[in-house]
Amino acid sequence: MTGEHQFDPPGAGMWSLDRSHYPGGTTPISVWLMEGCPTGMRPAFEEIGMPADTLDVGFVRGFMYTRLRPLISSDRATTKLPPTVVLKLVVRLHPAMRRRAKQAASALAARPWRDVVVDWETSIRPRLETTNQELLAVDVEALDDRDLAAHLERLLAYCRENFVQHFYLHVFDLGPIGLLLADCERWGIDPTAVIPALAGASPVTAAPARILSELRALVASAPSRPQTLDEVRALSPDASRLLDQYFERRGRMMVTRYDLDGRTLEEQPDLVMAALLDGSDATADESRAQQIAADLRERVPVEERAAFDERLDDARSTMDLRDDNGPNLVELPVGILRHALLEAGRRAISSGRTNDPTLVFELRPDEVTPFVLGAADPDQNELTARAEQRHADARLTPPATLGPIEVSPPLAVLAPSHQRFVGAVQSVLVHMGMTSVDQAPKSRLQGAGIGTESYRGRARVAHTPEDALDTMDPGDVLVVRFTTPAYNTVLAFAGAIVTTEGALLSHAAVMARELGLPAVIGAEGALDDIPDGAEVEIDPVAGTVKVLAVHEVSPEKR
Repeated sequence: MTGEHQFDPPGAGMWSLDRSHYPGGTTPISVWLMEGCPTGMRPAFEEIGMPADTLDVGFVRGFMYTRLRPLISSDRATTKLPPTVVLKLVVRLHPAMRRRAKQAASALAARPWRDVVVDWETSIRPRLETTNQELLAVDVEALDDRDLAAHLERLLAYCRENFVQHFYLHVFDLGPIGLLLADCERWGIDPTAVIPALAGASPVTAAPARILSELRALVASAPSRPQTLDEVRALSPDASRLLDQYFERRGRMMVTRYDLDGRTLEEQPDLVMAALLDGSDATADESRAQQIAADLRERVPVEERAAFDERLDDARSTMDLRDDNGPNLVELPVGILRHALLEAGRRAISSGRTNDPTLVFELRPDEVTPFVLGAADPDQNELTARAEQRHADARLTPPATLGPIEVSPPLAVLAPSHQRFVGAVQSVLVHMGMTSVDQAPKSRLQGAGIGTESYRGRARVAHTPEDALDTMDPGDVLVVRFTTPAYNTVLAFAGAIVTTEGALLSHAAVMARELGLPAVIGAEGALDDIPDGAEVEIDPVAGTVKVLAVHEVSPEKR
């Protein structure tokens, strides 16, 4: 793309747009934090012997692009491959690839992700929970400027360190799932039949919903319907305790997006009230998942059933890590950082330096401390100009890829251990909806279904988490391009989910299974063909969405 809105590749090779983390208009601090992705994945790739260096991340006009960085000729675009016999010889003889192949074989035998899960449960998560609570307890309003600057320096360093660990862990929580899917394909089992066997394996995903369920029962039994959180708290000591527990777990967590300019749950009290008054208590049917697993096992060759048990156990054991990783390492710490930055913004207003506290989100990491301590630059005009440019860029339509189209070597040229891992990665990417797969033509309102019961409700078409928060009522059908953890609070009171992107391992699919919500994932025409406010029917068994009636949307819900 040329001209005023040019998108230049952030480096050599082909880069793919990734809007699952940051949809556009990313703040400077978040761009800096995401440098933790390649830093974290690099040692994890080495530990499991992946035939790639890391996953590189680059931002162009506020949009995130990624590139799997090759182990050989990392800084050159591979647009043409040598003859297969030459390529196979190079891959087998290259010292780095030989070391990685040996390490991959060792990892397949040792299954290091089991130790990572134990480390997460016994060491990493407890440490994070302790630190997060310590940071939450800091009263930023009571700090003087120098102490606030020091607090923010600590938060920035903490968040950067957490992003590194977040992406390191993701290599270990996704790998076992991919190995399960790849082996099932080898046994002649469609991976889409395997994924439902993972339902209920992520109890932490549904934990906040369980607290809301207990609170909802107390609210329902109250002599009069409470209208505010204070009235809920006044119902009983149990109600007050549960509400405190819910906000302690979720209150300062980012719930509309990962970026600093999103909103935290404590900034959305009406959302919690809606979930309490009218939300659903649906949860995943773990017994059904166990029956599915037992049926699948019968389809595996007898001599390989022990391997199936091993793969399924590994995949289920890592699901909780996969879904608890983000909240503890990213969403809550970033929410705490947002809270402290807004205090700096409020002080800048009091001193006459700005007229908008959110202008602090335009600061670069190295500008935060000087700004808090009264530096003249950047001033309000500079920060305002940055904000206007960032918001203007966010409205652009970015290219799906940047740079020359790269080609990947055929799987057959890799060492056997690398073939296993690369096959696993490909399975995960396909079923997360990150890689296309050839399939028969389907209706624009047809996709992958989650659940067994049909659902009728009013469609709420949302383009951002904020849209969903502002327009949805309990029981509405959320219609979006895709979901991220930013949508988790909305999903707690949604009746069903429809997405245009994703597949059976995408965030929306995982949440639908854990919360017991009917869903149709990957219905590509949903945003265009489903009018906001329409009555729709979700049939997860057929994987279809039907528009039953179109209704006028009230102005306040637009």
